[in-house]
Amino acid sequence: MNQHSSTQVENLQGFTHTGPGNIYVNVGSQLQDSDKPAFRQIAEDQLRWLKRVLVDPFNMGRARAILADTGTVILDGAPGSGRTSAARVLLREYRRDGGVFHELLPGEEDELSLHDPALVETGDQLLLDLATADSRQWSAARAGLSALRKAVDKRHAHLVIVMPHGSTLEPDLQHYRVEIRRPRGLSVLRRHLRVHGIPHEQYLRPDDTVTEFLRDEQRPMREIADFADLVRRARETARSDEGFAQWCATASRARNDRREEVAALVTGLPEVPQRALLIAVSMLHGAHADVVHRAAQLLLRTLGCPPEEGPLLQHKDLAERLTEIAANADVDGYVRFADLDYDSAVRAHFWDHMPDLRPHLGTWVTRVVDLNDPHVTSAVRDGLVAGVAGQYLRTGREDGLASLAEGWSSETVSRARLEAAVHALTCGLNDPAHGRYFRERIYQWCAQRRLRGEFAQVLVRICADVLAASHPDQALLRLYYLARRERDTTRAVQALCDLAESSRRLRRRLLVRLARSELSPSDLGIFLRVSAPVPLMDISATSRALAEENAVQRSLTTCWRAALTTLPRAIWQPFAERWLCQAADDTGHLGELLLDLLVNAAERCGERRGEVFAALYESARKAERTVPGGPARPTETAERLLHKISVAQGLCPATPPPRAAKRTQP
Repeated sequence: MNQHSSTQVENLQGFTHTGPGNIYVNVGSQLQDSDKPAFRQIAEDQLRWLKRVLVDPFNMGRARAILADTGTVILDGAPGSGRTSAARVLLREYRRDGGVFHELLPGEEDELSLHDPALVETGDQLLLDLATADSRQWSAARAGLSALRKAVDKRHAHLVIVMPHGSTLEPDLQHYRVEIRRPRGLSVLRRHLRVHGIPHEQYLRPDDTVTEFLRDEQRPMREIADFADLVRRARETARSDEGFAQWCATASRARNDRREEVAALVTGLPEVPQRALLIAVSMLHGAHADVVHRAAQLLLRTLGCPPEEGPLLQHKDLAERLTEIAANADVDGYVRFADLDYDSAVRAHFWDHMPDLRPHLGTWVTRVVDLNDPHVTSAVRDGLVAGVAGQYLRTGREDGLASLAEGWSSETVSRARLEAAVHALTCGLNDPAHGRYFRERIYQWCAQRRLRGEFAQVLVRICADVLAASHPDQALLRLYYLARRERDTTRAVQALCDLAESSRRLRRRLLVRLARSELSPSDLGIFLRVSAPVPLMDISATSRALAEENAVQRSLTTCWRAALTTLPRAIWQPFAERWLCQAADDTGHLGELLLDLLVNAAERCGERRGEVFAALYESARKAERTVPGGPARPTETAERLLHKISVAQGLCPATPPPRAAKRTQP
């Protein structure tokens, strides 16, 4: 595959490969044993939260009934009606051990066509969210729906499609269409407040602020959820004598446009240290005062500002300086602005009105995340990274955020910087407007030959934990590219195998991809690990094993032939012995199939086939000593293998020997 791409680099450190040829990447250990929760668990928690807070929109019951009856439902509805959240909750209700959640992305890099039956596996939950698709995208998707629905029905999977509101739909698809209508706004707000832990005796009282907020009957569900979260945050920072009415009023003020207010504040702060502290508080809102103070000093040094002159005891203390910028530290030393959400307005002001400051913020954030301070926790670092990432994304500068994350992963870096890079890319992937850009950019990074320093381990983490949660096929492909160039470590290979282990469809797709590749030693190393015999023979979720599928058999034969002819025997033999042991343990047709696949692969080894046949038989004899339960079965398996080898060489008829035949000498 020919790829032409370019990489913008900021904050260059370490080496950069700028010429032709491969550069092999080491995936280091700094991101192993992280104290942060797995992103896939976070994604699962978010789905669980969504199910708790969702108030069923009108016609949700009909959508459930159609999905249960046909395996497919098409949701229509006005923007803001909760149709996308409803789609995810519907699929969450069909979560099974045998299938995976998969958001379909037709048209993206290396995504399977909707016509491809390999897109669906037994029990999968598929989301096709086309709520914002244009007429061309919607027309192209409709052309593939018939084949997709057929595969979904055959595999007992479930498919939810969110269609563009008001778009056309063919008569034969109208049966699956359900128009979602928004639930009552007050019910939605109260559900969110209840789940947030607000006492019901508080939010059940009539409130003028709530009434005014909900006066717009078409207010999107997202805005109601955001308002409820503001009420929660207002409660957490409120005085003990304040109640629900004050919390709602505070939340309402936080939604106001504060650009002029912040501009006036900045104008009244002419001194450089004042503005540095204002930026530090806005980027580290809620952090300890010690961290805010040190961060402000680091920002001054990053910008090359001279230190404050005069005796130390003549300097303003931190409490006075915080008062000047409308902030304060609570009794525990944590710094916040007096007004809720004021920090986001300050960040936006400096980003928009001091563009020359932007390049320095990346360097400053790097220094702050590296601070050795007990108050610089993972939550503080994540909040700082999310703050700067939000400004890049808000202003459509996704390329700058991508380059910043890459720069944080240079040759000699700390674990904190690597975590910051992971979090920055996660912010990009989770952004609805820019997620596609980051998926494609990650593809280019993984597929190209110019990875610097420790960036590979960041990409492994992103693919395995973040991308795999909703787009497992894309994660599989990107991990494959990383794994085949990996040296001195197996983290990418392990992540790839773990992902393939989660789904028959993913294992099938990886095997087919390997068979189509150049089958380098790296490819074959991946193949040997991913072709474990037990999952290939598993029929617990279906009536047909993977190894019985024609495409999988062709892939296994192709890859085994390459492994037997190009790899040293010491490498492939342990994996062949696993196949032979499994064949001995399975006395049915699947055990025979494993032997047939090995023999067919060896038969295609050309001039070396005799040598390979002998090595396989010796492996079978060696397996006799390792299979639990005595040598009887493995001895019989070795006899069956020898018979198949003799048939392949034209030395005996195809009729198999009796099961209890005496062992033949080689």
